[in-house]
Amino acid sequence: MKEYGVTDDQLFELLGQMRLAYLVEREGGWDKINDWNDVLSGGEKQRMAMGRLIYHKPNYAILDECTSAVSMDVEGHLYTYMKSQGITLITVSHRETLWKYHEYLLKF
Repeated sequence: MKEYGVTDDQLFELLGQMRLAYLVEREGGWDKINDWNDVLSGGEKQRMAMGRLIYHKPNYAILDECTSAVSMDVEGHLYTYMKSQGITLITVSHRETLWKYHEYLLKF
């Protein structure tokens, strides 16, 4: 099992990559405890899940409609960033805009 130890600055950088850095101030700082279901929008939840995925640095990720509530420009940034981190992506989606981030397309 991997050991994780990151600084607040590193977490803030990751939140910035997910376009969520504003949450630290909005939600009252790093030590504040809130229920995600109550305070995050659908798109924020999806981006936070992507941040968690990147934090754990898997070799592969299977993503099912992971950007359905995210704008296309942020979606593009997230996919580009995940690929730059060496994560192989397998995506289930109705969005044709995601095709360009993959080498193969399986269409049903």
